[in-house]
Amino acid sequence: MTLMPSLRHAQQQQTQHQTTTASEPPGANEPASGDVTTTAAAVERGRSGLTSFGPRPAADQQAAAPAATFRRHWHAAAVRRRRQRWAHLQQGMQWRGGGDAPAASASTMAAAREQQAAAAAAAAAPLRALQAAQAAQAAAAAESPRPCYPFTAIIGQEEMKLSLVLNVVDPRIGGVMVFGDRGTGKTTAVRALADLLPRITVVAGDPFNSDPSDPELMGPEAHAAFKAGTPRKTLLARTPLVDLPLGATEDRVCGTIDFERALIEGVRAFEPGLLARANRGILYVDEVNLLDDHLVDVLLDSAASGWNVVERESISIRHPARFVLVGSGNPEEGELRPQLLDRFGMHAFIRTVSEPSLRVAIVNERQAFDDDAEAFRARFEGRQRALAECIVAARKALIGVEIDYDTKLRISKVCSGLNVDGIRGDIVTTRAARALAALEGRARVSDADVGRVIVMGLRHRLRKDPLSSIDTGERVREEFERVFGVAAATIKIG
Repeated sequence: MTLMPSLRHAQQQQTQHQTTTASEPPGANEPASGDVTTTAAAVERGRSGLTSFGPRPAADQQAAAPAATFRRHWHAAAVRRRRQRWAHLQQGMQWRGGGDAPAASASTMAAAREQQAAAAAAAAAPLRALQAAQAAQAAAAAESPRPCYPFTAIIGQEEMKLSLVLNVVDPRIGGVMVFGDRGTGKTTAVRALADLLPRITVVAGDPFNSDPSDPELMGPEAHAAFKAGTPRKTLLARTPLVDLPLGATEDRVCGTIDFERALIEGVRAFEPGLLARANRGILYVDEVNLLDDHLVDVLLDSAASGWNVVERESISIRHPARFVLVGSGNPEEGELRPQLLDRFGMHAFIRTVSEPSLRVAIVNERQAFDDDAEAFRARFEGRQRALAECIVAARKALIGVEIDYDTKLRISKVCSGLNVDGIRGDIVTTRAARALAALEGRARVSDADVGRVIVMGLRHRLRKDPLSSIDTGERVREEFERVFGVAAATIKIG
């Protein structure tokens, strides 16, 4: 029964207190933070039930305790709000009235921005040092990799070796799909090919392996520096070989936002993906038939166009992605859809060597390499150097290789006779035949050159039913012999 009068009494006191302090500056009636005597006296008065308006009835002290606690917290919050408003008002009056205030405020804001930038740079310094150390370790590892099995020491598998070398001579062929039994040296051949290729000149510290003289092979930063005439350091690097894991995401492949720089430096930056690292090199996908179809489509689009376009969270970037796409797989684990198979330029089908003498020779060579890799590589150093020089010369001579109209017409007749969908088969066969002629040092494509590559260019394009298997090449050979009047042949590399 005594609670309601006490609450009315508290509200009357609060109203009178607000009326008294409304015209005063904030905190005028508040004790100073260091005034211990005044604060202690106020606390003692609260404990004894006294207020500035006189003693409170003893019967109301216990019932009014919750209201007093609420009033103290509310009053403290009101004082803080009034002080904030008063400070903002003072700043506004100083900005409008003072003569030098705007300049002083602008200089203060500029100094604050400089301090913030310096703090961000200091915070990012350890991260940049770590990234530089990692890049140095990667470069050192690339300069001194573990010994690789020589490409010219691979016994057999001529179709696979031929298709790989032709794609290196002319990357516009569109890559190669290597299908065959497990344990037949597919991965060994791809790694050996990358070790065989000569070194390339790149811009130092550039994640896109930019060519310092060709704008079509430059990343965004290197291209901007090239247009501005800013000199950049260059170095010789090995031809990059990038392995694409099966669990890779689209962001990891194409690139995404650099969240570390966004959080530390507050800037929007692009973090290059695997396609940027593979520029001017080889992108290898083992078990490509187990990779998600949309990722295979992204890889094939970039390999065909030579560019990678990324649209991520208000960032739009376009960078070169000129690489040789090599996919391998085991037919027992499934095959790619016909639509994706058609996007690969060439298809090489390899089988396990059945002749016992060749199997023993392969075992002996591998054992010799495992026992002393350096001595084994020294045995094939001459062959390796000769093949590398032949590839470099073929790249330079490719533009001058000619193929007459009659040969092109007969290639199209073969494709039409086999009911090949699209024109990719015609284009790939023509490019591969020119690359083979350049590799052998000839200036004109012959019928034999076409016969050596046409099976690899058309075999996988005959599969129209997803449930059917890829043709072994017999249909292509028969049609070629009917149109050209000569037998299809093969070539030995190395």
